[in-house]
Amino acid sequence: MRNSTAARSFLVLAMVAQFAAAATFDVHTYGAKGDGTTQDRDAINKTIDAAAAAGGGTVYFGPGTYITGSIHLRSNVALQIERGAVIEATTDASSYDAPEPNPTDMYQDAGHSHFHNTLIWGENLNNIAIIGGGLISGKGLTRGERGADKAIALKLSHNVTIRDISILNGGHFGILATGVDNLTIDNVMIDTNRDGIDIDSCRNVRISNSSINAPNDDAITLKGTHALGYARSSENITITNSLVSGYDIGSLLDATYKRTVQRAPDRDGPTGRIKIGTESEGDFRNITISNIVFDRSRGLAFESVDGAHIEDVTVTNITMREVSNAPFFLRLGARMRAPKGVEVGAIRRINISNVVVYDADPRYGSIVSGIPGHDVEDVKFSNIRIVYRGGLNLDQVAKQPADLVNTFFFRATGGVPPREPYATPEREKEYPEPSMFGMIPAWGFFIRHAKGIELSNVDIQFAKEDQRPAFVIDQAEDVELQHVRAQKVAGVPSVVLLNVKNFRTTNGGSIPDTQVASADRKELQ
Repeated sequence: MRNSTAARSFLVLAMVAQFAAAATFDVHTYGAKGDGTTQDRDAINKTIDAAAAAGGGTVYFGPGTYITGSIHLRSNVALQIERGAVIEATTDASSYDAPEPNPTDMYQDAGHSHFHNTLIWGENLNNIAIIGGGLISGKGLTRGERGADKAIALKLSHNVTIRDISILNGGHFGILATGVDNLTIDNVMIDTNRDGIDIDSCRNVRISNSSINAPNDDAITLKGTHALGYARSSENITITNSLVSGYDIGSLLDATYKRTVQRAPDRDGPTGRIKIGTESEGDFRNITISNIVFDRSRGLAFESVDGAHIEDVTVTNITMREVSNAPFFLRLGARMRAPKGVEVGAIRRINISNVVVYDADPRYGSIVSGIPGHDVEDVKFSNIRIVYRGGLNLDQVAKQPADLVNTFFFRATGGVPPREPYATPEREKEYPEPSMFGMIPAWGFFIRHAKGIELSNVDIQFAKEDQRPAFVIDQAEDVELQHVRAQKVAGVPSVVLLNVKNFRTTNGGSIPDTQVASADRKELQ
């Protein structure tokens, strides 16, 4: 045992000595100007090649603005972007590498299918880092056919650290990691026009102490695409001690936190959330999300619509304010953007606890929804407090156009025939978003095609009287409410059960203790 301990100690000391002895390679030495005008791409890549040829080292960017196209990462090389240094994406499209072919690009967006058309990219690498207090500016990034559409893209690599940097306008993705293992992202600020961080088919990932502002798209997203040519699970992922938001672009980094823009491009409210999905062929397992502030953003979303199993997920210690759609959206669907033969996935063993939500959109409540024949299973909500804006009623739900999808303002147009207000459309194969169902018939929780759902110590309120039921539970089994309180409106049921088996409430402050073995339709006051 003593020899084993000594061997490990020697190994650690050797690694420390190796990093301490690693050379620093200043990009200016290899011809970079950093003057905000000169094209520095070739000089930067020459510096990286020199560091790699020496067996590894640190490529140093001192204060200045480095205009550049595609930068090629290499194994055992760190980029140190010093405070006052800016790596700026050139507007010259010819300075970026062309997107590499991907024969499976029909199964995911182009941004997920190609990696080389990026400002900073690496593939099949190990032991790399991007560190320092500097800024990566995506000024020249684009989503067009030419040029680059990502700030940082990594593929099939391991032992990666991204720490202490900022990204402004990162293109389609500020950071895209696909098939990357042992990834640490720490103390990063991203203020961007599309997704902040996308973690696709990665394992052993830690995202911490970061602030991600993404009003037009998702802030932090876990995905499971077919970009590698096969499905790969995402496992052992921690997201903690961070902020996600939907402020105006640029106003996180300048600390003005502006809130003038009211819509994302899909016509719903600002995005800026944490999400699992939408691309979801690969499974998601063993994930923790903790100590996160959501501000002026959409809520937490777990979406399996392409065959993924989302399981063994813990969410705890979350606060949300000014939520622009459902605080919680758990959706199992059958879009099936995956190779033929992939079956509908699953969502199960999800724990969500210690969450406070204030000023949530009144239209959608919180949604747990599978599809016929495929239930969301074994989800526990505990110690939850939500204040919705309220102010709606079932008559408005009944008068919605049947094809109402992704509308920012509800329109109860004249001449629309009313429908059964609880007959919410299934939309099994559509892109998942809370607004896909239109306004839902419950102001608190809408639970459908679900089994083994437990709410305990849950308190839901509204700021303005809402005349819909607090809970609508439809085609569900084994649903339990323990010590659940919901604000009441005279003459409006608190709970509506539709085709439900084995439902029970206990110790409810506002909902009477009830046990229902089976009910086609039942209202609880």
